[in-house]
Amino acid sequence: MSALQNKIDFAVILRVKNANPNGDPLNGNRPRTDYSNFGEMSDVSIKRKIRDRLIECWVNDGKNEDDGHMIFVQSDDRKADEARSLRERAELVLGKDLGAPKTAERACEKWLDVRAFGQLFALKSNKKAGKKKEDGSDEEGDTGVSIGIRGPVTVQSAFSVEPIDISSLQITKSVSGEGDGTKRGSDTMGMKHRVDQGVYRFFGSMNPQLAVKTGFTDADANTIKQVLPKLFENDEAAARPAGSMEVLKVIWWQHSCKAGQYSSAKVHRTLTVNANGSYELANLDGLKPEEINGF
Repeated sequence: MSALQNKIDFAVILRVKNANPNGDPLNGNRPRTDYSNFGEMSDVSIKRKIRDRLIECWVNDGKNEDDGHMIFVQSDDRKADEARSLRERAELVLGKDLGAPKTAERACEKWLDVRAFGQLFALKSNKKAGKKKEDGSDEEGDTGVSIGIRGPVTVQSAFSVEPIDISSLQITKSVSGEGDGTKRGSDTMGMKHRVDQGVYRFFGSMNPQLAVKTGFTDADANTIKQVLPKLFENDEAAARPAGSMEVLKVIWWQHSCKAGQYSSAKVHRTLTVNANGSYELANLDGLKPEEINGF
C-alpha cells in the first residue's frame, strides 16, 4: 500500500469538568498549567491516549499480529501481549532483525505507533566488556547503537482557551492495616486536585514526506482519525471520572498535495475556540475542513 498522499492537519476541541486531565508529578500531581495559569496537557499524555484507543480497536476487531496495526508502546494495564518491557517486545517480534540494518523497516511494518510517531531503539553493544582502567572503570568504546525513527505524525500539547481554576481537597488515600484502625498515620492522608471546568484544544499534523520513510499510509491516517473523537472513552480513573472529559469536535484538514496548500501554522490559526466550547473557522481558499462530532 502506498504512503500518505496528501498532507493533513487536524485539531481537537475537548471539555474538562471536575477532573485532572494531566497531573504534574513535579508539582504534587496538580493539573498542569503554564505561567499564565492556562491549563495544559502534554503531547506525551495525548499520544498515550491515542495509543490506548488504537490497542482497543486492534483487540476488538480481532486483528492478527501480522497486519501491522499492533502498538509498540503499550500501557501495563492495557497490554495485548505478554511482553514485560519494550526490549522484550522488540525481541519477541523482531528477533534477529533487532539491531540489524532492517530494524527500522521491520519495526515500521509491525507497529502502527512506530510508523506514526516514530521511535528510538537504544540497544546495548554485543561486544564483550573492554579493558579496565587503573581506577577500575571501563575503557571508553562502543557502548551500543541508537536507531532513531522519525514519524510523520506530530501532536502538540493541549492548552485551555482561558485560565483555569483548580480545586484541591484533602483525602484519605489509604487505611491502616495494623491495630484496630483508630490510629491514622500522616502517610495515609493525601491531596486530590481537579480542574473545575475548562475547554482545551490541541493541533496535529501528518507529513507525507516522512510517511514515505516509515510506510505510514492513508489507511493509517484514517485509523487515527476514527479514534480521535473517542479519545477519552475507556480512559476513566479516579482523577478522571467517566463523563468528566469529552471530545467536542475534531477538525480535519486534508490538503490537495503532499507539500500542503498552506503551512500548518496558517491552517491552525483559522480555528478560534471560545470558552463555552463553540468555535469559528476562517476560510482558506481551496481547503475545506471536515468537522467531526465527538463520540
